[in-house]
Amino acid sequence: MTLLLADKNAVIHGGGGAIGGAVARVFAREGARVFIAGRTQGKLDTVARDIAAAGGRVETAQVDVFDEAAVAKHAESVAATAGGIDIALDAVSVLHDQGTLLADLSVEEFMRPVDGFLRALFITSKAVARHMGGERPGVILTLSEPGSKLAAGGILGHSVSAAGKEAFSRVLAAELAPHNIRVVCIRPHAVVDAPAAGSYTKDLFKPMAAAAGQSVQELLDDGGMAQGTLLKRLPTLSEIAETAAFLASDRAGAITGTVANLSAGALVD
Repeated sequence: MTLLLADKNAVIHGGGGAIGGAVARVFAREGARVFIAGRTQGKLDTVARDIAAAGGRVETAQVDVFDEAAVAKHAESVAATAGGIDIALDAVSVLHDQGTLLADLSVEEFMRPVDGFLRALFITSKAVARHMGGERPGVILTLSEPGSKLAAGGILGHSVSAAGKEAFSRVLAAELAPHNIRVVCIRPHAVVDAPAAGSYTKDLFKPMAAAAGQSVQELLDDGGMAQGTLLKRLPTLSEIAETAAFLASDRAGAITGTVANLSAGALVD
C-alpha cells in the first residue's frame, strides 16, 4: 500500500497534546518524518515513544510557541536537517473562558484566546513558510472550532478567535499559493476522547459539565453538544488525525483556502 506522506517532513507544534499527538502518530504511520515541538518534554517523549515503537521516524524539541526567535530557529534546524519542511500544523492549546457573558467578562479574559491562538498561528506559520514550497509542495494545516459560526452566549473570545483562525487561513492560502503552498483549516467540534488523552478541554468543560450534573466525559458522550449535531455524536481524535493526513497529502493537492468541517453536523456548510 502506498503511504500517504512518504518522504514528507512534518513539523507539529503542540505535538505532545491530544490532537497534535494523534496527528503526529498518523503522519508517522503514513511515512512522514515527524518533528514535534512543545513546552512539556515529558508529553513529547510519550508521543515519540509510541511513534518509534511503531517503526516511525520522530524527533522532539522543547520550544515555547510564543518565543518567535525560538520557533524560527527550530524551523531552520528542521529544514537544514531534513532538507526542507513539507507539512506544518499548529496544534497548540490556550486555556480560556467559555460560559461567561459580556457583563461579567473582563477584557483580559476576552482577549486571551484571541491573542493566544492567533499569535501562535502567526509565529509558527511565518517560521515554516520560508522553508516550504517551490518544487516540493508545502501544506500548512490550521485548527478551528464551530464557534467560528455559532451564535451562542458565553463564547465571545472563543468565537472571535475561531473566526480569526479561519480568516487567517483563507488569506494565507491566497498569499502562499504562488509559492506552491496550500493552507487548509480543519474545524472539529469538541473531541469526545480528547480529555482522556490529556487535553486541556478536561478543565475547560468542567463548569459546563457540573452545571448539567455530569462528568466531563458524560457531557461529551451524550450531552448537549453531541445531541446538537446531525450525527448525535462528537468527532474522535482518530477522525481528525486521519483527515489531517489526507489533507496534507498530494492526493488533496487541489484543496486550499477552505475549511474541512469535522463538526459531525453541528454546522452545515
